[in-house]
Amino acid sequence: MSLLTITDLTLRIAGRPILDGASLTIEPGRRIGLIGRNGTGKSTLLAAIAGDIPPDSGTITFSRRATMGRVKQETPSGDLSLIDTVLASHEERARLLHEAEHTEDPAKISDIHERLLAIDAHSAPARASTILAGLGFDQEAQQRPVRDFSGGWRMRVALASALFLSPDLLLLDEPTNHLDIEATLWLEGWLARFSGAVLVVSHDRSLLDHTVQAIAHLENGRLSLTPGGYDRFVQIRTEQALQQNRAAERVADQRAKMEAFVARFRAKATKARQAQARLKALERLPQIESVVEETATHFSFPEPGALPPPMIKLNDVSLGYGDRVVLQNLSLRFDMEDRIALLGRNGHGKSTFAKLLAGQLEPMSGDYSPANKLRVGYFAQHQSDELVLDESPVDHMARTLPQATPPQVRAQLARFGLDADRAETPVKNLSGGEKARLLMAIATRHAPHLLILDEPTNHLDLDARDALIRALCDFEGAVILISHDSYLVESVADRLWIAEKGTISPFHGDMNDYKNWLDERAKQAQLEQSAPSRTEKAPAKAQQRAQRKEQTRQLAPLRREIRQLETQLEKLTHTKQRLEDKLADPLLYQANKADDIAALNTQLASITHEQQVIETLWLDLQDKLENSLTT
Repeated sequence: MSLLTITDLTLRIAGRPILDGASLTIEPGRRIGLIGRNGTGKSTLLAAIAGDIPPDSGTITFSRRATMGRVKQETPSGDLSLIDTVLASHEERARLLHEAEHTEDPAKISDIHERLLAIDAHSAPARASTILAGLGFDQEAQQRPVRDFSGGWRMRVALASALFLSPDLLLLDEPTNHLDIEATLWLEGWLARFSGAVLVVSHDRSLLDHTVQAIAHLENGRLSLTPGGYDRFVQIRTEQALQQNRAAERVADQRAKMEAFVARFRAKATKARQAQARLKALERLPQIESVVEETATHFSFPEPGALPPPMIKLNDVSLGYGDRVVLQNLSLRFDMEDRIALLGRNGHGKSTFAKLLAGQLEPMSGDYSPANKLRVGYFAQHQSDELVLDESPVDHMARTLPQATPPQVRAQLARFGLDADRAETPVKNLSGGEKARLLMAIATRHAPHLLILDEPTNHLDLDARDALIRALCDFEGAVILISHDSYLVESVADRLWIAEKGTISPFHGDMNDYKNWLDERAKQAQLEQSAPSRTEKAPAKAQQRAQRKEQTRQLAPLRREIRQLETQLEKLTHTKQRLEDKLADPLLYQANKADDIAALNTQLASITHEQQVIETLWLDLQDKLENSLTT
């Protein structure tokens, strides 16, 4: 049985078809990666599945009683702590807890607690904390209000809320864009273990290869499904394209030979019948289109020229803002051939270090020695906020290259795929990927010796990411790479540096070694966290057992007295029932035995009174016992 079925779906935006007859089926527990070039409609499809956009035609059918979760577009805010914000995202749990607190009906309370048990509500705080920790929030941060965090960190909280719900179908749109590489690796592991279905839009090859079971490719408004991760998709798609082109070539060759025969012998009576047969055969030949790929994405960095070593040298350098030291004891060196990936969790100084190298931050102490005539190109996503929305890429580039001619301005933009049309388009109408290309063109306009790229792939599709990798491999200058994209890091960097504990130090190993190191460190931290609790739990449990034993001893006389009263009540109840049965016998009254009737009524009144006295005493003792157990 399918969880989600999309049939012949058509979606239009401003009259332009985004999806045209697209179909897809997702079974329970199936994890699918949704890919396609920027602007093909991936996010639009997710919005339609979530019910935000009505289809122009076709159907989207979601299984009844199934739950759907997605990262909300609006980031959380307010005074709630991070952990409480994530817990509040489970609306049913929050509602049940509120009802349990304000309901006095015992039956309803029982139903509420049964449902809380069914949804595993008791473990919710631990699960929420684990997810937040995986996304980079330590225990202290989890208790801070959401309003203390920037937009990127709030997006992590929104992602944590979606993961915490563990829905039957999880919709994710570029979930790694606001994550560092450590959080991205954690998310890969979480999704790989997730028992529900996932439809994830992503341009992260590592995420697609390690978490999904199939690739849904959106192209020309249609969806095609390929088993396996992204590498398998590329392999299958390449083989299909080769086969289709070979088939088209064979048919074209057959067609050419038949047409030549018909043209040569059509007028000859002896060959007319054969020519007619060829014409009929031509009509039956299939129309096979050769695969025409879209224009390949191309990036090209200007060559910087030689620079004598060392390019940059740091000796015992400290960095920070005001009186706050962020990094210290930095003794490092850069040369032209370096390709370095700077790893570490967000907030540990990677961007601060990049600003030093870019000349945007002065060292607080130590010796910082860049080479003479060093040119540095610095790319960071936040620079998009500095773009003028009503100006075109040509306007921006002309302003940053005042001495350049118009052809030189356009040539620099063309290095990053901004053709004549897009070069004249206002920035406000550019996609995120096109803005990233403009920023890259601006950052490299002076042919830098050192290229600093801080999350360069956030808005680039898979083709553009491959083009960036090829360009970086051809670039003759040095590269400092800060990225959550482990595929990019593996493809470009030959050295890894880690920013943590207030400094930056080399890591001896490759990305696989780094991933294993992270896993081991996480396991060790978990052991260290649980070890004290285990040693503390043992005496605590022994003390609890001793307390319960002493309490049982002290309350034993009270319990005995209660049992004795219950035995007396049981006997009185039987006696009272026997007397009532006698008084209800018609024969007693027919015999005219007034004395017997009076005696029976006297006994019944006495027993009823005794029963009431004992019941009152029993209730008092029960209250005393319950109070003793709760104190």
